Amino acid sequence: MRGRLPSIEAIDAGLPGPYDGTGVEDPWFLPEAEDEGAFALLTAPARGLVAAADWRAAEADLAVQLADLAFDAGRLTERLRNAGSGAVQRLALEEAAAVSWWTGDRVGTDRLALWLSYRIGAAAEGGEALIRTAWAARRLMAAASTGVRSTVEDLLGAEGRGDGILAEEVASVLDSLAGVSPITRSCAAFHLWRSLDERPDHLRGLEAAVLGARLAGQGRLAFLPLTLTGFGALTASGAPAARLSAWIGGSHRAVLAALMSLDRMVEWRARANAATDDLQGRTPSRLIDALAACPMLGAAQAEAETGASRAAVLRNLDTLSARGLVREVTGQGRFRVWAAKL
Repeated sequence: MRGRLPSIEAIDAGLPGPYDGTGVEDPWFLPEAEDEGAFALLTAPARGLVAAADWRAAEADLAVQLADLAFDAGRLTERLRNAGSGAVQRLALEEAAAVSWWTGDRVGTDRLALWLSYRIGAAAEGGEALIRTAWAARRLMAAASTGVRSTVEDLLGAEGRGDGILAEEVASVLDSLAGVSPITRSCAAFHLWRSLDERPDHLRGLEAAVLGARLAGQGRLAFLPLTLTGFGALTASGAPAARLSAWIGGSHRAVLAALMSLDRMVEWRARANAATDDLQGRTPSRLIDALAACPMLGAAQAEAETGASRAAVLRNLDTLSARGLVREVTGQGRFRVWAAKL
């Protein structure tokens, strides 16, 4: 039997992410300490996106829609709590893959599964997009941060590797929205982050979506899904009222989609447990748990999750496939990937 490989939650292991700074010296173009008061990292237009009075007025006008979203978000919280940590991981992988289509990276859950199981794809064309999407999934499923500042710092990286000045600037601007709902604050933070000249163009959208999802979930969820049914929450422009209305509508549709997906998964798990009741050993039940936690699962990752040998994993996957519980999605002889047949 081979030793267990690290789970996706352990991949970070304190190592620098693709967006973390690596140097310890201040960039040459920053002013000396005595001159720091002469400028702000956030430009005037960026600060204008967080006009507190406009956001508060928009929240008041959309109170009914906010209440409906809060109700269904509470339902999602309860379903995820009962479904276990694997359900959060599955939802994070699906959300990260969906966001990647909005940013133009277009990484599917099958590519994520190949990367997580076999580390395949990072060296090929588009490998950076795959690494970015895997980063987004890890950040979405990470332990919830407390407060705006810690959430921004968590996005940028650990102390000493991230941009602490930028985190402080962003948090101080968002402080003007103290007392509003997490949904409203997350929408403002998303649009603020997308306006920052300090972030590279190809990272702004992805980072902004992760930051917004994390802030929206504070107090209830690790993150609030935004893009499972489309990109309406991320594409609105104009006044805060228009942006917040689209944010609420898009995230509400995503929450409802997540609820339906969880219902299908609960039904599948019950069916799978009943169909494998005659099988001996712990591998079948552990495989069912692993398939419930991942939209798509490779043999190497299944081996790590179950603690069984590769031969036992493949034998049980073939059994589950023969019983109509899973499907192999690649059609290849090597580096195969399976998904629950919902």
